[in-house]
Amino acid sequence: MTMSWSIALTVPLVSFLLYYALRDTSEAGQYLTNKIDEAYDYIVVGAGSAGCVVASRLSEDPGVKVLLIEAGGDDRGDQTIMTPGHSHHLMHSKYDWEFYTQPQKHGLRGFDGKRAYWPRGKVLGGTSNLYSMVYVRDHKLDFDKWAERGAQGWAYKDVLPFFLKSEDMTDSELAKSKYHSQGGPMKVSVPHNIPLTDHLIKGGLELGLKISDPNGENMEGCQHYF
Repeated sequence: MTMSWSIALTVPLVSFLLYYALRDTSEAGQYLTNKIDEAYDYIVVGAGSAGCVVASRLSEDPGVKVLLIEAGGDDRGDQTIMTPGHSHHLMHSKYDWEFYTQPQKHGLRGFDGKRAYWPRGKVLGGTSNLYSMVYVRDHKLDFDKWAERGAQGWAYKDVLPFFLKSEDMTDSELAKSKYHSQGGPMKVSVPHNIPLTDHLIKGGLELGLKISDPNGENMEGCQHYF
């Protein structure tokens, strides 16, 4: 059973927010709209990585209307945001909330006010646009600690099937690992033939590090980012 939401928005808020309604059309360009209907079955606030996935999955049901709200502007046609290697240009831009951490008592001694810059995406796709499309899951121990502290269903063994379901690993060797899979909606590839990275990995090996999969069994070591 779904709940119908009615919304009333003031003019300043309408001018600030970008409304991204997922409709029953086949052309992605037709999804973007600033027209607001009176009611929706679901409203998802925030079009970051998680919000986009939630809205997309909900919209697979043709019988529901989904509204995805994002505070950023329209990025269509902006080649900077479409080119992974240019992601550093997005920091301190209109696509960035430009957050900073709280002043630290024992750390960040070399930072102004002991605060670190904490870029957060203000655009469709959220912060995933600001980090060069790098695919790195959180550490396994983090998930297990969350579960130990009461977050049932969040142990690594519980979330791994969902990582696998979403992934389409293009590297044939990595795809054989139990930590990767193929056929999901998100393509993941491993860049090769990058001379500088190859030299850095060689240096890591000379220091005793091992080649590792940052999303695999042993997450510590050196490897090309996905």
